[in-house]
Amino acid sequence: MSKFTANAVRAGYPLSVFRYRDFSFVWSSTTLVTMGTQMEAVVLGWFVLTLTDSPFLVGAISAARMALNVLALFAGAVADRVPRHRLLAGVEFSMTAFSLVMLALILSGLLETWHVFGVAVIAGMVRVFQMPAAQSLVADTLPPERLANGAAFNTLGRNIAMLAGPLLGGILFKDFGPEGAFAAVAALYFLSGWVALYIRLSGSISHRDPEPVLRTMIGGLKYVKGQQVLWGTLVLALIIESSGWTFHTTLMPIFARDELGVDSAGLGWLLFAFGIGAVTAALGWAMIGSMRHVGKLMIGSVVVWHASILLFSATPSFYQSMAILTITGAGFASTQFFILSALLGNTLAEYRGRVMSLRSLAIYAFALGSMSSGAMAGLWSAPHAATIVGTMGIVLVLLLALLAPKLRRL
Repeated sequence: MSKFTANAVRAGYPLSVFRYRDFSFVWSSTTLVTMGTQMEAVVLGWFVLTLTDSPFLVGAISAARMALNVLALFAGAVADRVPRHRLLAGVEFSMTAFSLVMLALILSGLLETWHVFGVAVIAGMVRVFQMPAAQSLVADTLPPERLANGAAFNTLGRNIAMLAGPLLGGILFKDFGPEGAFAAVAALYFLSGWVALYIRLSGSISHRDPEPVLRTMIGGLKYVKGQQVLWGTLVLALIIESSGWTFHTTLMPIFARDELGVDSAGLGWLLFAFGIGAVTAALGWAMIGSMRHVGKLMIGSVVVWHASILLFSATPSFYQSMAILTITGAGFASTQFFILSALLGNTLAEYRGRVMSLRSLAIYAFALGSMSSGAMAGLWSAPHAATIVGTMGIVLVLLLALLAPKLRRL
């Protein structure tokens, strides 16, 4: 084999993960549903802002979508007891139905603000089952030696969705109104569920004899408690959900309108820049595949992410803001990849649903962080809120690095 051929084979090796049929369907379903949720997030944020002119309610609607994430551990216990691919399809078809309810309310002219919050809360209760099922399926459909590649491409797919979803949502809202945007969201959710129906798990994926759900949940908590790498990674997830995540979701519509003077399409372009950085970083990690020093890289990614938020908060230019957001997106995507790699790579198969549900439960911190960020932006300004968010993320992750030495050495 020539040197050129050997290099070509080595470069193409990470992509060979898509030769695993079931992983390809998991990846496609996850990418489609993530695009739908990202579109829905930006559309709901802008819709509530136009309906109410309240930065606090923009934060509240983001929080409402996550309000019932407290059920995440229960969802993980379910994901460890039933076929995960069927659970995933059922969740995504249910999300389709809730989007159609929103569309019907808008078209009928009956929509009121409380309807938006009610549908968001109920849909969020169903969506809480999606993450433990989908992310556990990454490991269920790949051999152990390909988990790093699978985690990287899973992150890449989600970030491709974050690149296209907000931009498409902002443009559709501007050109076709909320009804056009919600029709597209419903279509994406339906396609993701349809793709999930094609996942076929091998016979090696088995489920233990049923035990009481509460005992299953407690068993998952005890397992995580005894693993410093796992609980350290989950605490890190809590930190980023309450800080960095609120920046590009809750605060970005407020920055776009009040600080940068752009409309919903401009908001879409800002989030597009964020997505460019996220996709670029995720693609880089996907092509590298397995690596060392995951813990240090994860902590460093959080610091870069939040430092860029501090820089963005002091920048009045739209185009400079877009440039900074590419760095923010890169830090965000890198953090997501390292979190998923750490959790999947250090969790026994029979606990994956519950461990990934605790990752989902960490998103509950986003609900609190989103509301507080919106409140701070309303009381003071979006730049002041972003400064607090960025500083908090850096301080807390460095403190965690001191308290969890095994995480640093991972």
